[in-house]
Amino acid sequence: MKTLVASGKTIEDAVANGLAQLQVTEDRVRTTVLEQPAKGLFGLIGVKEAKVELEVLPDPVGEAERFLREVAEAMGLSVRISRADEDDSVRLELVGGDELGMMIGRRGQTLDALQYLTNIVANRHADEYLRIVLDAENFRARRRQTLEDLADRLASRVIRTRKEVVLEPMPAHERKVIHTRLIQHPRVKTHSTGDDPNRRVVIAMRTS
Repeated sequence: MKTLVASGKTIEDAVANGLAQLQVTEDRVRTTVLEQPAKGLFGLIGVKEAKVELEVLPDPVGEAERFLREVAEAMGLSVRISRADEDDSVRLELVGGDELGMMIGRRGQTLDALQYLTNIVANRHADEYLRIVLDAENFRARRRQTLEDLADRLASRVIRTRKEVVLEPMPAHERKVIHTRLIQHPRVKTHSTGDDPNRRVVIAMRTS
């Protein structure tokens, strides 16, 4: 971790000087007072200045980005990471060429695993829970559209055949897309069955 020793006429001045040099806010440092200011002759201040040590705390999102770069490097990939702060999460977007498919994986399974690990890394350094959403080349939006189209198509099949349809196992966030898409449907309903990682969505006719 980066540390810096700063001085000033008072403890507050010393801390302010150190923060200015580090270009961080006070909540991102751990402060240790090394020397108190000493009064001089006739009670004047300044004979001996205050001295503090500022230790920069790890930035949770910065640590998450560093982890992702290390993973990409280990896979022989060159990626850029863009960050967007949202209401309840931080979105990290991996930007690169066609080779990013290796970090997405089949139906996003590799991306989901990386997102899980990235959240673990970030929250090791966070004071309160931080949710990170990991995306690559807008995969999340494209996958959501695919799932919504699938839900519409299978709902039509259920109405046509009057037989329920059981989808393949999906992670919780993908099941939620199916449920949300059809929750207001007038003729079909959904529920989940089974246990993770084999939990599935079932689409069936409404009985009333």
